[in-house]
Amino acid sequence: MSARAVPFHCPFCGDEDLRPHGESHGQWECRSCLRAFKLNFIGLLNPATTDPTPSGRRTAP
Repeated sequence: MSARAVPFHCPFCGDEDLRPHGESHGQWECRSCLRAFKLNFIGLLNPATTDPTPSGRRTAP
């Protein structure tokens, strides 16, 4: 796994015209929607403890 991953599209507009922004790692700017954003790795999840539903509620079978 690479220590520095590059985003493929803007999380706001979906365009691919991204360029590094600022001097800190993980900061990007989108030339299409003119937004700047920062990507940050939080950590790894434990598959045994993660809930499969986004709301945390189980669905009926």
